[in-house]
Amino acid sequence: MSKRELSRRGVLKTGALGGAGLALPTIFTASSAAAFTNEPTGGTVTLGFNVPQTGPYADEGADELRAYQLAVEHLNGGGDGGMMNTFSSKTLQGNGILGKKVEFVTGDTQTKSDAARASAKSMIEKDGAVMITGGSSSGVAIAVQGLCQEAGVIFMAGLTHSNDTTGKDKKANGFRHFFNGFMSGAALAPVLKNLYGTDRTAYHLTADYTWGWTQEESIAAATEALGWNTINKVRTPLAATDFSSYIAPVLNSGADVLVLNHYGGNMVNSLTNAVQFGLRDKVVNGKNFEIVVPLYSRLMAKGAGANVKGIHGSTNWHWSLQDEGSKAFVRSFGTKYGFPPSQAAHTVYCQTLLYADAVARAGSFNPCAVAEALEGFEFDGLGNGHTLYRAEDHQCFKDVLVVRGKENPTSEFDLLEVVEVTPAAQVTYAPDHPMFAGGTLGSCNPGA
Repeated sequence: MSKRELSRRGVLKTGALGGAGLALPTIFTASSAAAFTNEPTGGTVTLGFNVPQTGPYADEGADELRAYQLAVEHLNGGGDGGMMNTFSSKTLQGNGILGKKVEFVTGDTQTKSDAARASAKSMIEKDGAVMITGGSSSGVAIAVQGLCQEAGVIFMAGLTHSNDTTGKDKKANGFRHFFNGFMSGAALAPVLKNLYGTDRTAYHLTADYTWGWTQEESIAAATEALGWNTINKVRTPLAATDFSSYIAPVLNSGADVLVLNHYGGNMVNSLTNAVQFGLRDKVVNGKNFEIVVPLYSRLMAKGAGANVKGIHGSTNWHWSLQDEGSKAFVRSFGTKYGFPPSQAAHTVYCQTLLYADAVARAGSFNPCAVAEALEGFEFDGLGNGHTLYRAEDHQCFKDVLVVRGKENPTSEFDLLEVVEVTPAAQVTYAPDHPMFAGGTLGSCNPGA
């Protein structure tokens, strides 16, 4: 194999593999012995990491790749083991997955659904990937999840916050560790009520794709239930970089809150434009004008700089958490890369470990055996406390964080502070909730 091919396949030279032998499988199904797509037959197994390496979410994608490489290193017995040491499931031994050394291939989703599907298809058909993971866009996640269902491989979603991913577009072969728009609304609304009261008028700017739509619906419903009025909802193109023309109408709208249903570079640019237009200095309806960012990340805060100070939002995880799992991950990631991980990095690292653990517990790479191992799985030690992968929709339920931009950050990484840890019970909803209706999970597809 050429050096170029070795590099593309992501083979990590981690030295001798540690571990004390294979763990005994805890789940046995009739499907475990059946043929399935890309069944590993040699001494290695290939995972496909499909992330935005270009486009508006490229910063998130870069951190995802760092975390994926760290997870592979840990699975193969390298490094300090990270959250493998704190994970409540003790199946992983640092000897790869079921004794097979983990290799990986990567692709660039470009934050475009067609490009992401083509990249995932290539990894499955040409590279023999037995699992696909990654992405920082719900449009991408839904497209790739559908492809993986058709191809008969497991999809471990990366950053996808749309309700639809585990709602109308849920698939039996897909699993989501990230939280969703409904959860952001449920966590944020009580905090916003305490901060800004119940008599507020909101104006929404919304990324025009599945995530933006469901985030807008979720936060509007949650705030309107408090008594807020939604005066306008305006959709913006995902490819937009200058939001001045969208911010200007807010000034004369009568709104006293701007909700930015934007993520990544979109949020950085729209928030910057809003501050440049002086919105944060205005008094409207006798109230100080406020800006809310329902979905936050440290990488976004870094991009927006001082503009994030005092602005509230929600996030899936933050490097300042003091549980043992979070501390172990921050230590491993920081040692390797020299800075703390983002929520994107945390999410995909967890997804890689969770997939490997499910394979080990099932005693098989068969996607249907893996799905069975993940459905209803409850665990701890990966950050965010006790966590459940609900069998009915493959949505992960755990604590959600409400954060705000720090007024006096101590470093370029210390930009957000956690103001509320919302318990999982507060953000849990019924599987047939109207915001998640319209789709069926269907049956697992093992493929070939």
